[in-house]
Amino acid sequence: MGLFEKKSLDKIIAESEGGQHHLKKTLGPVNLVALGIGAIIGAGLFSLTGIAAADHAGPAVVISFVVAAIGCAFAGMCYSEFATMIPIAGSAYTYAYATMGELLAWIIGWDLVIEYAIGAATVSVSWSSYVVKLLHRFSIELPNDLTHCPWDPQPGLINLPALFVIVIVSCLLIIGISESARVNAIIVCIKVTIVVVVIIVGYSYVKPENYVPFIPPNTGTLGEYGWSGIMRGAGVIFFAYIGFDAVSTAAQEARKPQRDMPIGIIGSLVVCTILYILFARVLTGMVPYKIFKGDAAPVGTVISLFPSAALQTVIYIGIIAGYSSVILVMLLGQSRVFYSMSRDGLLPAMFSFIHPKFQTPYRSNLIVMCFSALLAAFVPISNLSHFTSIGTLLAFVIVCIGIMVMRRTNPAAPRPYRTPLVPVVPILGVLVCFAMMAFLDMMTWLRLGGWLLLGLCIYFGYSRHHSHLQRR
Repeated sequence: MGLFEKKSLDKIIAESEGGQHHLKKTLGPVNLVALGIGAIIGAGLFSLTGIAAADHAGPAVVISFVVAAIGCAFAGMCYSEFATMIPIAGSAYTYAYATMGELLAWIIGWDLVIEYAIGAATVSVSWSSYVVKLLHRFSIELPNDLTHCPWDPQPGLINLPALFVIVIVSCLLIIGISESARVNAIIVCIKVTIVVVVIIVGYSYVKPENYVPFIPPNTGTLGEYGWSGIMRGAGVIFFAYIGFDAVSTAAQEARKPQRDMPIGIIGSLVVCTILYILFARVLTGMVPYKIFKGDAAPVGTVISLFPSAALQTVIYIGIIAGYSSVILVMLLGQSRVFYSMSRDGLLPAMFSFIHPKFQTPYRSNLIVMCFSALLAAFVPISNLSHFTSIGTLLAFVIVCIGIMVMRRTNPAAPRPYRTPLVPVVPILGVLVCFAMMAFLDMMTWLRLGGWLLLGLCIYFGYSRHHSHLQRR
């Protein structure tokens, strides 16, 4: 067997049915849309909007959101076709296995660790900082040693709140997907309400002069304002859109995946794009965009203008709840990707062992919990966050290419949802996503290269020799 040997669609579907590896089908379209919104609205919106505006795009960060949304829309349509053809846990990893072979499937599966496990750790550190601020409003001060890691600018011993939320959310995921989905739906209602409140109340504080100039002139450095700044800003705030693809990792737990997966993927993307554009417009209109320079909590800056202290506290609570649902969906996505890779022999069998009562891949959840919790507890957020956007963009590029390959290799396969205008839409998805990658800084590219090199070492050292496909 070669490195690019593919798994047939029939084989992928057959292997997912029955036996002790069967996942419980409990999710409907509302659950799936809520999962998408739960993953999308979080740290990217509440933290990176101000940073992207201050450092790269100015008030034109609104255009950055539109550019990122266009790339996501093209990729989302491709994801929807795959999710209805191959309603299996594993997302882009499974799609790559069916279209481009084992080696590329491994690369994308390893790449998804950047998006999900490291992304969850990143969000948990932000969650910790907002919890500290909320407690401070009630005159409760947590020791610095327990809220910062040793390598933070303000060094401590361990970021205990970040570790705590990873453990609690992981335990919820182990108990069951339907229970997790219900908790997520409640949190989604809370944080969408908070976003809408900030937009409505904040609109009365908007000053038109804060939008001038709408596109600040470029400083002479690539990515610092001007159109290159808008593109760099799109790459930075792309983190805010990460999550809609996580819906596809739950395809095997959807009751009617052929109908509901496109609703979950595209529906959550549309809702969040509208909220993002309005939110960014209000945020940059309330105060001059340069105020956000170095500010990882821009919402905290603008809500200080609100006259009601109670409303400010409620918004803080909503943001913390929002972060919690992002962590939940990211940890869910990572455990399902590892579950699928284990089913194929690329990871040890313990990753695909299903709990006899809860019907969840609990060992995979526990391993992901330990990995993400250690990162959250002992690694600075600045180091964690660099990985996530470029890793996700790479996954989107591969999925878009995969649709074109699948149309050639399996033209007669049933497609409950068809990506329109193939190959135009997938090609545009590749171009837009790669353009955002190209405007990210060189250090981000080097980190991605180092991570993928480590993954290849694991593949050739372990996975290739244990692959079920290679053994056959």
